[in-house]
Amino acid sequence: MKIFPTHSIEELDAYTIEHEPIASIDLMERAATALTRIIAKRWTNETPVTVFAGPGNNGGDALAIARMLSEKGYKVEAYLFNPQGKLSADCQTNKELLDLVPEVGFQEISTQFAPPTLTADHLVVDGLFGSGLNKPLAGGFAAVVKYINASAATIVSIDMPSGLMGEENTQNTKAHIVKADLTLSLQLPKLAFLFSENAEYVGEWQLVNIGLSQEAIEETETSYEIMEPDDIRWLIKPRDRFAHKGVFGHALLIAGSKGMAGASMLSARACLRSGVGLLTLHTPLCNNDILQSSVPEAMVETDLYEDFFGEATDTEHYQAVGIGPGLRQSEETKTAVLQQIQLCQAPMVIDADALNILANYPTALSHLPVGSILTPHPKELERLVGKCQDSYQRLTKARELAHTSRAHIILKGAYSTIITPSGKCYFNPTGNPGMATGGSGDVLTGVLLALLAQGYTAEEAAKIGTFVHGLAGDFARKKRGDISLLAGDIVESLSNAWQAVSE
Repeated sequence: MKIFPTHSIEELDAYTIEHEPIASIDLMERAATALTRIIAKRWTNETPVTVFAGPGNNGGDALAIARMLSEKGYKVEAYLFNPQGKLSADCQTNKELLDLVPEVGFQEISTQFAPPTLTADHLVVDGLFGSGLNKPLAGGFAAVVKYINASAATIVSIDMPSGLMGEENTQNTKAHIVKADLTLSLQLPKLAFLFSENAEYVGEWQLVNIGLSQEAIEETETSYEIMEPDDIRWLIKPRDRFAHKGVFGHALLIAGSKGMAGASMLSARACLRSGVGLLTLHTPLCNNDILQSSVPEAMVETDLYEDFFGEATDTEHYQAVGIGPGLRQSEETKTAVLQQIQLCQAPMVIDADALNILANYPTALSHLPVGSILTPHPKELERLVGKCQDSYQRLTKARELAHTSRAHIILKGAYSTIITPSGKCYFNPTGNPGMATGGSGDVLTGVLLALLAQGYTAEEAAKIGTFVHGLAGDFARKKRGDISLLAGDIVESLSNAWQAVSE
């Protein structure tokens, strides 16, 4: 599912109007009908509705909704804010249509505004500004937003919460953004919906099909997409009946230190559950007995050092190498990680402490093998690229890092983002808050390592692995719930996830 910058959405509207063909006012009517249908399904006509409309097309949508809800028996008040005395053509038309509906308490505000009473029983429809906003709200509109937010009413925003911009909000005035309970996004999601700091403004979001041209959507390029199950299903290679373990690759996992055998165990088990042919675990001698008994399907190669990874190992016979889970950062380990990256020719998955070591030696990024994947969470990314003010800036810097390092980056979190060296960003919809637990990232590393060893490209492995990892977490959540979910539950649910995406 594509995510377009707001200027492209305007182009899609224009293309639809020209090529369907359909008049812009009729497209607005179609959108308002779809929006009204959703509102009416969620709230009965015993709910008092107060509509706040701005002077543009978002306001036109809101006025049309006021008219349609009134026709369905809702008690509706509508306020059109027009301080400049200038409405868009379609907003003007819907104003005139609403004037013909005496059942609606309708006021056009040009100067003074006497706010209506809003109670917890009220539904507010926010149609002040949509996705075309390009600067923070100020003055009277900011005051209206503050009034709406201060009320106990339930708030539904049309297309965007008023005051929120579609992409970057780094310099926005947060107090001047509507805090919606539900955002009804027209046709497609907005990039801003996927950033954690905007969650309190967006609330729940739902897409509303308004019939924009599918041809235009398919042909218009964008750097942002949300992955869907079919995108993953067609990437997965079928297994030949006569295949053997050698066909599915031999992976090397460098993980663990004294007291951190669990990280290597989780990662190894996830790798084995994700189709790798053979797995060798390189780990300190202290973890040998633990891993031999807990992961019997893996071979164990012990480091020369008792308690930590301290010497780079030969990787010539491996198809992929994973490094980082549970390594810690002794001086010997730092040196060994940097040497391992320089020596390795196979694609690598670099996670956890290996990432933190790279952050202290950024020139080593130029030695990454072709087809490698970095898997930072936000703090690990900031160690690599510097402090970020918000998610948009973090994404921007991650794209720059992917370009300069020629590696794929998986920026972990809600809507984990796969970023390619060319700047494409794929957002992952699977996963849940229960996965915010120690070891979850180690599981992802194992899944990715298995895919790289099987010959998937870095982009394919990153997309499949992130989606399946999150889906396994969703299966685990059904069984364990959010609070008690453990990383081991994700490993145990991988088989369900692989079945789901392979059928």
